Amino acid sequence: MHLRNDCVLNLLCACLFIALTTSVLNSEASTPQSAPVPATGQTQSSPLGQTGSLQGSQAGGPPAARPEPPSQEQTPSSDNSVFVFKKEVEEVVLHATVADNKNHLIMNLDKDSFTVLENNQAQTITSFRHEDIPVAMGIVIDNSGSMREKRDKVNKAALNLVRSSNPQDQVFVVNFNDEYYLDQPFTSNLNLLREALEKVEARGGTALYDAIVASADYEKKQARLQKKVLFVVTDGEDNASQETLEKAVRRLQEENGPTVYAIGLLGEERARRARRALETIAERTGGMVFLPKTLDEVDEISRSVAHDIRSQYTIGYKPSTPKSVGGYRTIRVEARAKGYKQLTVRTRSGYYPGQEQAQ
Repeated sequence: MHLRNDCVLNLLCACLFIALTTSVLNSEASTPQSAPVPATGQTQSSPLGQTGSLQGSQAGGPPAARPEPPSQEQTPSSDNSVFVFKKEVEEVVLHATVADNKNHLIMNLDKDSFTVLENNQAQTITSFRHEDIPVAMGIVIDNSGSMREKRDKVNKAALNLVRSSNPQDQVFVVNFNDEYYLDQPFTSNLNLLREALEKVEARGGTALYDAIVASADYEKKQARLQKKVLFVVTDGEDNASQETLEKAVRRLQEENGPTVYAIGLLGEERARRARRALETIAERTGGMVFLPKTLDEVDEISRSVAHDIRSQYTIGYKPSTPKSVGGYRTIRVEARAKGYKQLTVRTRSGYYPGQEQAQ
């Protein structure tokens, strides 16, 4: 998985390497008996070309060096940046949306309104926030042949999603058909995102599951924000992936995986199977699936997705069962508050525990 202009980048890197090597050799030849100085702060970039991975770094320069993780005594800053500190590694973080029986979003609840159950066992909530925190978001758009006439309105809706979102969000773009391309690494530049969305080929099949898994892997490795989202638009059933639906869902349910919001522009042919796949992916990750009857509805849907993301509660708890105990764990979150007869909480349905790397 790579950027479309990798050939040009590789040529430039080769030229730069030759120039640097020549400069170093000349410098060593002109400096008598100089003691070698150990390099500090260097980072090595490793290729991510394996199946299900995306290559690419921030546009305009090499990847930034990964900062040293904070010590155990440090505490989170009070701004909207969300980091995973060493002492918080054991905490499971959920992003939850609450609605009443009329499907109106409820945004005035406090910590005591919530109950978290893991494997049907009540858990102690250790952190609670209800703020519009920035997210790492992937826009994953079907670029198969059947999308040719739809891409213009879909692209506009995707850009309006970004405009309606937190200005501090970091966004990347993946276009896919029977292959998938990282056409824009993480950025907040709307013009760069527009250019990436306009790389329309509209050919080939639909490798939806492969593209989703690769995008989730890219977020896991490259995102600096804890909260992660994938916004997926497709118009048909997956017919080209190496991944199965079950394997894709398993990867998405790794700890701190992304929430998936999906739009299915589905026709009558094979619509039932494609709809079931999108519903499964969205439900298991705490997202939503939309099945508009017309293309004109997509723009309003994108704005609704932005509102949903910005209205979520962030709930953290330390599992009563150590993470060293493997296996899938179910999650259920309940909410009760005076003045509301019935509240529905939407969040991920479970996860596979794993030691998340501190950032």
